Amino acid sequence: MSVETQASATAPRRGELDALRVFVVLGLVFFHSALVFSPDDDFYVKNAQTTEAVTVLAGFGVVWAMPMLFLVAGLGSRYSIRRRGPARFTRERLLRLGVPLVFATVVLCPLPQWLRLRSADPAYDESYGRFWLRFLTVRPDPADFPFVLDGEHFETGHLWFVVLLLTFSLLLAPVAAPLAATSERLGQVVERRPALLLVPLVPLAAINAFLGMEEGFAGWNRWAYLVFFVFGYVLADDVRVRGALRRVAVPVAVAGLVLFAGAAPGFMSLDDPFTDGSPQGLLTRAVFGAAGWCWVVAILGLLDRPRAGRARKDQPGEGRPPSRAMVYLGIAALPVYVLHQPVVVALAYGVVGRPAPIVIKYAAIVAGSLAVIVVLYECLVRRTRLTRLLFGMRPDPPVTPPS
Repeated sequence: MSVETQASATAPRRGELDALRVFVVLGLVFFHSALVFSPDDDFYVKNAQTTEAVTVLAGFGVVWAMPMLFLVAGLGSRYSIRRRGPARFTRERLLRLGVPLVFATVVLCPLPQWLRLRSADPAYDESYGRFWLRFLTVRPDPADFPFVLDGEHFETGHLWFVVLLLTFSLLLAPVAAPLAATSERLGQVVERRPALLLVPLVPLAAINAFLGMEEGFAGWNRWAYLVFFVFGYVLADDVRVRGALRRVAVPVAVAGLVLFAGAAPGFMSLDDPFTDGSPQGLLTRAVFGAAGWCWVVAILGLLDRPRAGRARKDQPGEGRPPSRAMVYLGIAALPVYVLHQPVVVALAYGVVGRPAPIVIKYAAIVAGSLAVIVVLYECLVRRTRLTRLLFGMRPDPPVTPPS
């Protein structure tokens, strides 16, 4: 094993990416609250008045946020497999992702669907218990892998991220060792030719163009996320790749903005840009996929640049230990993700009928949702071993370092 590989194997977690993961998860509260006022999205609860501004602003988040979450998850899988090995990693993923997936699908996901029916039809008076039984009436649907269950009202809802992450993790475990072995050679190649960092935009553009984009998965094709996940596992922690990312960050950011603007006409003019088979539809989706990769590459490089207070310039990922607040939020990230959408939908259901401007309603939904999530997390989720297990947390809270 080379010196660089050994250094990589013992490197501390990248605090800026853990912080970015927290930022994205908390941002989903703001994002899904905004969809209540979007004229283009089929969200569970809709306000009578909508605004096109939501569509435009949402696009700036969709192009990079969930892809970055999968990339950070791939990097986290690299850390986990180093510590545990593939077999223990598989068991840990089944416990930490599989248990909350089953629990939240059965307990939390029916609520938004029930509120969708109540919001759409004031005369709808079916009790929640009766609807819950209909929600759980499912049939096998292997063609929609990995979403292998289907039903008239059944859905995994926002837990699609957990379904895909668990699937990718289980697919990764058997090939973890050979994939990790390629990182040494790939790191050397990328160090010499940083432009090769743009190669993944080709499969991303092709997947989105020919397989179609999926509105239910934050606008990306489900298998496009696998590209981000694998990159995070194989290369995101390589010091040479990180150096290359820093060198190309600015020009790639400019390219990403240009490509993002280039995809806008198609999204604005096509009836269904996510699936349109015309040349313009194919090109629009391909350009969007390329733009997303450029945004992610640029963000990785810009966040990793040396800042004042770091010990050594050649170790841009090292610095002060994470603050108490960041450790707290990092531990809470998965429970917050699991809780956020049912809470947002329930708050929105109670707010949209009130006579108030959009901005007031939006602020009320966001503030109320954040407050409810904090209370549920503090007073329920993290207090017992059982609830910690059900929401994907370790049975016992880790020791929090001093701030």
